[in-house]
Amino acid sequence: MKIQSIKLGYFSPTGTTKAVVEGVARGIDATALERIDLTKPAAQLKPLQTGENELLIVGVPVYMGRVPEVIREWLQSIKAQGTPSVCIVVYGNRVYDDALLELKDILTADGCVPMAAGAFIGEHSFSSDETPIAVGRPDIRDISQAEAFGRKIKEKLDAILSVDKIGDLNVPGEFPYRGATKLWDVDFIAVNSDCNQCQICAKVCPVGAISKENSRLIDQEKCITCCACIKNCPLHSRTIKHGPVHDASIRLNTLFKETKQPELFY
Repeated sequence: MKIQSIKLGYFSPTGTTKAVVEGVARGIDATALERIDLTKPAAQLKPLQTGENELLIVGVPVYMGRVPEVIREWLQSIKAQGTPSVCIVVYGNRVYDDALLELKDILTADGCVPMAAGAFIGEHSFSSDETPIAVGRPDIRDISQAEAFGRKIKEKLDAILSVDKIGDLNVPGEFPYRGATKLWDVDFIAVNSDCNQCQICAKVCPVGAISKENSRLIDQEKCITCCACIKNCPLHSRTIKHGPVHDASIRLNTLFKETKQPELFY
């Protein structure tokens, strides 16, 4: 099957999902590649249309075992015409529950034809020096597997004549989907005196929850607890306060120490 171009869409506040989908794209070795960074709110304002001779790769992080609510509306607005697609979720070494099935179902409803899917590991948003959770993931081995996954996808595309030759894709998950889509509304970020108001945190926040005038001010209702502001602070002046999020990080560090590996489906 001749693929004229690849569209690569990802929501990746801390860069882990982006690293994985970029690895997959390298494995496919596409000559025409369009990146759609959905972490930037402006990108979510542009609807996407795709055709049968394009390949769509979509990557999202797993939030509470689900596709992030903040990106669902854009995903559901995709207008595809039998577009072969790849579904990728990245989770913090706990479980991905029904997120992969949910992403597959959304893309199918859009008119896509899912042909492959993968669940990869990324450093958890709540990971810190005190409570490390999948630190450094995706690592070199993960990216190598993502690239090999891309090569396998290319082989499958080369082996079929048209999109209607793509068989049903089975991925783990249950419907109705488990877990909650509403995230915590909690004051969990501490800002110490080292903060010099450089505003990098406000720039990387994917939902505009941090004031551009005073980065100590955080809109808790907008915040999606992605911790991009904490991980990108050059002075390490932002940390997780003691409370529900800190307690969750301790549980994750304690219960999910065993290193998990990517799971791939064709």
